[in-house]
Amino acid sequence: MSNTYLKPSSTTTRKRQVSSHEFNTKSLRKFVEIVVDTEVSQRLIPILSTAAANNTVLDLQDILQRFAFDNICKIAFGHDPAYLLPDLPEAENIIKEKKQELRNKPSLETVDLLSRFLSSGHSDEGFVTDIVISFILAGRDTTSAALTWYFWLVSQNPEIEKEILREIIDKSESPVYEEVKDMVYTHASLCESMRLYPPVPIDGKVALRDDVLPDGTVIKKGMRVLYHPYAMGRLEMLWGPDWEEFKPDRWLQRAGDGVGNDGKWSFVGRDPYSYPVFQAGPRVCLGKDMAFLQMKRVVAGILRRFKVVPAGEDALLIRHFKKDLLAYAYIMTRY
Repeated sequence: MSNTYLKPSSTTTRKRQVSSHEFNTKSLRKFVEIVVDTEVSQRLIPILSTAAANNTVLDLQDILQRFAFDNICKIAFGHDPAYLLPDLPEAENIIKEKKQELRNKPSLETVDLLSRFLSSGHSDEGFVTDIVISFILAGRDTTSAALTWYFWLVSQNPEIEKEILREIIDKSESPVYEEVKDMVYTHASLCESMRLYPPVPIDGKVALRDDVLPDGTVIKKGMRVLYHPYAMGRLEMLWGPDWEEFKPDRWLQRAGDGVGNDGKWSFVGRDPYSYPVFQAGPRVCLGKDMAFLQMKRVVAGILRRFKVVPAGEDALLIRHFKKDLLAYAYIMTRY
């Protein structure tokens, strides 16, 4: 979610152009769907189910970080670090190994980002490494932080949780992409959660030249300019007198706007310069859609099977519903 480049140069501009092209391919989107769905169903859910059955204490933020790291490595490198498994294998010389793999199997289907970059003629290991590492740094902690705060907010708002669960159940038989695309209320609730608790609460840029901001502030070349998404998400002038409320409805309107209204919600996005969670303009986050796909799949996978409720000042309690029985696991979180 976060932009790791502070200022554009010929090299970073080229990196962004290369990355932007790959992020807009349907084949990559399909690959992301498969990776996320596999990680959710084969690793994340079994871990939570086992914890629920055995009353095991887990650190939810740590689990989500491991989940995100596995995802971003598989998507970026085509390498599975299995970080969500108990043992973490060593991963060395990944790019060299990938180049050798492509030499040995020139017809190898290039689905991960690293394979795509190398197969498209970008053989400079340093160049490719910078791109892929940027995605890993930008995609791991941000996604896990966003989800940790999200589950806490949902646990504090049962009516909103019911609405999210209703939507998840309605979409449960849909294909992966169609399911997450149509999860309008869940999407709104994620945006609202990140308004209150943005994964990157403060960010900055470096001025390439002298400039003057709209309010008259003089900016000199080389100065670092910071902006504060956390504070901006709590400004009454932007969000109204109810800015303190966790209110997904502020991102929604009824479809048809009263004309031929079929009762369905439609999502209403906000000006990215007022809601810069994914940045704005030419530096907007390339992985935004991928991040939402991952988060919605995690939310659907967990809330379809578990109920997250407070268990104490520093913990969340996971209730695992299976027929008429309840099993409990404590998922510890760091706030």
